[in-house]
Formats: sequence, C-alpha cells, structure tokens
Amino acid sequence: MPESINQPPKLVRRRDHKKSTMRLGRTIGEAREKLETSNERAKARKKDKQKKVMRILLSSTVFLIIIVVAVVLLINFISSSKELPTEEPPRDAIDYTPSIDIIDEGAPSSSSITNRMKEYIGQIEYDLKELGLQPIKAVIRQQAIREVDIYLEGYSGYLKTITDRSAGVTAEDAVRMLKYLETQGITDFEYIDLRIDNKAYWK
Repeated sequence: MPESINQPPKLVRRRDHKKSTMRLGRTIGEAREKLETSNERAKARKKDKQKKVMRILLSSTVFLIIIVVAVVLLINFISSSKELPTEEPPRDAIDYTPSIDIIDEGAPSSSSITNRMKEYIGQIEYDLKELGLQPIKAVIRQQAIREVDIYLEGYSGYLKTITDRSAGVTAEDAVRMLKYLETQGITDFEYIDLRIDNKAYWK
C-alpha cells in the first residue's frame, strides 16, 4: 500500500499555491459590507459638503441683507436730517423788542409805555410774522385796560388783543379767523376780537 494513503494531506500557504481562489478567514458577505460602508461614507461626505455650501450661502445672504438694510437706514437718516427744520430758539432767548409803531392814546409820548406792554407787542409781532402776517402798528386804547389793537398790512380792520392772553395763541386764533372770513367771502371788517379764550368775534 502506498505511503501517501496513510499520510495526512499537506497544507500549503496561499502564496505557495498561486492557483488557489479561496480567501482564508474571509467571506463574500464581508467584501460586500465593506463596499457598502465605503459608499455610505462617500454619501455622508457629499452630504456634509452640501450642508457646508448651504451654510456658506445662507450666511452670505444674511450678511448681504444686513448690509442693504443698514445702507437704506443710513440714507433715510441722512435724508430726514436734511429735511428737519432748524430748531427754533427758546422764547426766552428771542429779542422781543417791537419794530412797529406803537401809539398810546392815553399817554403823551411813547416813553411812558411800560416794559410789559412793549414785550407783549414784540411777542405778538414776532408770532404774527412767523404765521405769515405783517403787523404795521399797535394802538393802546385809552379807556381799554390791557387792550392792544394790532393793524395788519393788507387788511382794512385790526385785531383786538389783550395782554392777559398768550401772544402765540392769540396770533394762531387770528390766522384761523382770517381764513374763516376768507372762506365766507368777507374781505372788509372793522375788527376781529381775540380777547376771550376759545372764542373770536368780528365786526
């Protein structure tokens, strides 16, 4: 009997047996799993790359919007600053020295007119000019206490005012009354009485 029958088969290494097609310790499923894992990693990397691009685009868009809004607000601020009227100086800082003629029917000369009366006439002259009217003279009546009649350029009548009321409010009432008379077609009047709060009369 030949000796090869009784002897165990001889094991050879794969590198010694180049024709061997078997992979020791590995399976076909393992290679497939490895291939799937590689594909998943590639997809994950691609997805991360897309997310990164989207974040960059979103950040750039938000930054651009902020810049545009800031520019628009700056332009509006500059425009509004140009349109703002110059601040009116405080009334205490304004010189209310009257420039119109003052006639005191009860005094021999204008030097006897009190400073309080001069200040009131200067204030109402200033306020009427601010509202577009042009006073030409003030008359202090002899028998009327604290009354001052203001004559206006372009009007036949005069304004009856009193020093107890605010000169600014009186001037505003005068403008409103004159506009009302114009809407009624009245151009000639003897006077407009502005001595009572919230009321005005004309004759």
